Amino acid sequence: MNSRERILGRVRRALADVPRDDTPYEQAFSRDYVREHGDRSVGQTVELLAENLADYRAVVHRTDAEGLAALIAGLLDKRGSASVLVPPGLDSAWLERTGVTRVADRAESTPAELDRVDSVVTACAVAIAETGTIVLDGSPDQGRRRITLVPDHHICVVRVPGQVVSSVPQGLERLDPARPLTWISGPSATSDIELDRVEGVHGPRTLEVILVTEDRPRDQGRIEST
Repeated sequence: MNSRERILGRVRRALADVPRDDTPYEQAFSRDYVREHGDRSVGQTVELLAENLADYRAVVHRTDAEGLAALIAGLLDKRGSASVLVPPGLDSAWLERTGVTRVADRAESTPAELDRVDSVVTACAVAIAETGTIVLDGSPDQGRRRITLVPDHHICVVRVPGQVVSSVPQGLERLDPARPLTWISGPSATSDIELDRVEGVHGPRTLEVILVTEDRPRDQGRIEST
């Protein structure tokens, strides 16, 4: 008998006198917890997202749909990026203003090859205001999980207000738990026992989030950064 069998045997003996419960998982636990904290308008929710993203040291930019391509091109140029990793389903119009070499998201790419790419641009599945969290689910406009973990610079586009929710429970309702979910709250960071912060250990050292408002009035269409 190996260790696994011994552990499972102990679990079975401990549960021997417990009645079988066939209650469906969705009904087995109470879901009456608070779904969001406070009563915020859509605008206030977006502002809270921007505030919490910045608090986690993400760089937050704002634009409208017409200014998105120019903003992305400017960010890549400012970064000095010579190459950008592109998910297969990313809107090609987002990169139409940049001449940076595009690298396809390929299954056969090695970690070393991905590490040589300067930047990656993706969309997202949902953004959660109360926690300043962006969630990727591996959809075609987001690509494989590893393409946002190996390159040192990640530009993530969030559509406002359609992809923004207030709380984690609201975000979970939009996500498929069977998909490869990546939860991002700021750039990758860790601290040692002396609380010295080091960024870029588990993912991108720099996270830039673009909040793109697709229904903004034309006279408010200038690009802003916070």
